[in-house]
Formats: sequence, C-alpha cells, structure tokens
Amino acid sequence: MPELPEVEVTRATLAERLSGALVTRAALGKPLRWPLGLAPADLLGLRAGQMARRGKYLWLPLSGVQRDGGLLLHLGMSGSLNLADAPPPPGPHDHFELGTSRGTLRLTDPRRFGAVVWSDGLDADPARKLLARLGAEPFDPALTPRSLHAALKLRRVAIKTALMAGDIVVGAGNIYASEALFHAGIDPRTACQRIGLDRSERLLQALRQTLGRAIELGGSTLRDFRDAHGAAGAFQAEAQVYGREGEVCRRCGAKIRRIVQAQRSTFFCPGCQHR
Repeated sequence: MPELPEVEVTRATLAERLSGALVTRAALGKPLRWPLGLAPADLLGLRAGQMARRGKYLWLPLSGVQRDGGLLLHLGMSGSLNLADAPPPPGPHDHFELGTSRGTLRLTDPRRFGAVVWSDGLDADPARKLLARLGAEPFDPALTPRSLHAALKLRRVAIKTALMAGDIVVGAGNIYASEALFHAGIDPRTACQRIGLDRSERLLQALRQTLGRAIELGGSTLRDFRDAHGAAGAFQAEAQVYGREGEVCRRCGAKIRRIVQAQRSTFFCPGCQHR
C-alpha cells in the first residue's frame, strides 16, 4: 500500500508541472471507492493550483469562473498516478483521467480501493469528513516528544498498532512503523502506556529519520508503486527488519522475527528491541 513517503514522492513529481495547468478533459473508468461528486464535464476549464498532501491524501485545488474547490485523491492499496504528454489508451485498471494543458494525469489502480472526490474545499465535506480523524503530520514542529507521549498514554494497545492507526501521527504504515521501532529500540508489542518520555523522544526522532530517508529514496516498491514518472522506490533495499524474517540482524546478529499484529506482518529484532 502506498504510504506517506510514496504519496509525498508522487506529490513532488507532480506539483510543479500541474500548477497552473488548464483542465481540458476528464473521464472516469470503472467505479472507485467513492463517487466523483460531479459530472466529469464540470471540471473542464478549471485551472490547477499547487498540489498538497495531508496524510496519504493528495489535494489538487481547481478554480474557475463557475466553481472553486479541488480533487481529493487517494491511491488506495495499489494505486499510482502518472502524468504523461501522450499516454497510451487507457487499460482495464485505469479509472480516472484528467486531461490538462500540461499533460494527462491518470490514476491506475488494479484493486480499485483508490478514490478521486470533488470537494468545495478542505474545510467542506467530503474532504473535511475524510481528513477529520488524521493525526499530526510527522514533520510538524507542533508534534513534540511530550505531545506524542501524552497521546500514547491514552492508548491501551501495542505501540505498533497505535502507530499504524494514523490518528496520533500519520505516515507510519507497516514498513515504516517496523523500521522506526527498530531504530528506536522498542519492541512492537510494547504497550503504549509503557512508552515513557525518553522513548517517545527516540521514537519521534526515528519516525522522522525513517520517513525522511524513504522520501529521499523515492519510497518503497514491493509490488505496484511507481512515482509519476514511472520510477520505482528504493527504500526497501535499506530495510533493517521489514521483510527479513529469519535473516541476521545487521546490528546485533540475532535473527529477525515476524509476528502478526492487527492482521499485518510485523518484523523486529529481539536483540535490539525491548519492551
């Protein structure tokens, strides 16, 4: 599933080129998770602003004489966005196209869990409702070790489960939560209420370093993800624990373990990570 680094990489590869583009065409393929919310023809003549990201959502502001608002996009489990001057004819997994004066933006999503939804603004429904429960952005200065510690003290679940919920801090998907907990030296099964202020500080630093490095490397590509230029991510090659069950820890020599938490695989080193 594309997580925060993959979505941020997508935003970065699209934002400059799309900014100021005029919408000349819009088309829908098979239904996605939610309806678009207007007729595709209503998008014609609108001009794009600067694409932004909130959690794993992308926001493309669009404005014109008739309407102002934007498209809220989500890549779902297997989606990707591509912007091309002359794309090939749409295939069975291409479900939305936005033709612009800067190229055609196409959403490809084999599993159709992605979404493209019109909203009159980020403070209007449906965008407001979809974004309301998102936690803090990991790089937001307002997110501090103390505020993270205070939020964790209210949870009665394992730390890995809390991180992946996304309502304390966004962006710590399965790969990055496992990796950040490794770098912080915290066992993923540790109860949130046992994470003190010192370990909260280590965890926040590890989250920021892990996510920042993943963005530098273009995200992770395990199956489907490609950025808007078609390039795969490379972070998975640097993973210390994720996907390495039974292999030797590069730091201490113990064997990497895999467990299942909230129906997702968790990887950790029993030698380096402690409850």
